[in-house]
Amino acid sequence: MLAPALSIVRTPLVAVYGTLKRGQRNHFWLEGADFLGSDRLTSATLYDLGPFPGAKPEPSRGVEVEVFRVDAALLTELDRLEDFRPRQPHAGLYHRAIHATTFGPAWLYLYNPEIAGCKAIRQGGWP
Repeated sequence: MLAPALSIVRTPLVAVYGTLKRGQRNHFWLEGADFLGSDRLTSATLYDLGPFPGAKPEPSRGVEVEVFRVDAALLTELDRLEDFRPRQPHAGLYHRAIHATTFGPAWLYLYNPEIAGCKAIRQGGWP
């Protein structure tokens, strides 16, 4: 997986679906990012993990995301928040992968641990 500086060259967009969305408790992390708009992704399914959701790369009927333009410094901070480890992407809580949005390709944080017993959200959003 690419480090933040190289990741930004690949795409400067991030799609968020949980506590980073506007109005949610972690949105302040995106202060200074450009909000491009909302979208629905059919390439991911959300799972309700209780205090936050996790996405898996599974087909859905459209889960709600918000898309932001970020820089390398902000992507580094988001990686830290999401416990993404560029050298060992599947060792942290989340890894990230590019998913298509109406605003262009965007990084999406995908949940690494098992989700057995968690409620799937295949359409709409969290919470």
